[in-house]
Amino acid sequence: MARPKRNVLATIDSTITPPDALAPNHAIARITKAEGKNIYAAELPDGKPVLAELEARFRSTVWIKRGSYVVIDMSALADRENKLDGEIVNVVRDEKAWRKMSYWYVPAGYQVVCVQSANNSI
Repeated sequence: MARPKRNVLATIDSTITPPDALAPNHAIARITKAEGKNIYAAELPDGKPVLAELEARFRSTVWIKRGSYVVIDMSALADRENKLDGEIVNVVRDEKAWRKMSYWYVPAGYQVVCVQSANNSI
């Protein structure tokens, strides 16, 4: 039987607004590949590849495309002996709002270009 719609909407609403600050053990990463069921390969801002598991509340509710951004808790799976580096605790939905936050990073190879028109009128 399908999940109640109120549970799905509550999960999605919790990911729309970005938190005021990230916890010290959280990192924003870009998804590079879906490795299997609920396991994703991601890339940290410094270019380090990590393997992360999707948190239980997002399973069968949120689908993550390659190239989208997530928040990974790097200490969530530290006590387990496996190759997983962390757990996906938040999915970036409204990227514009997230990019305005002070903890957002500029990906490697991305240059900020300021374009000025010939005339300054709009």
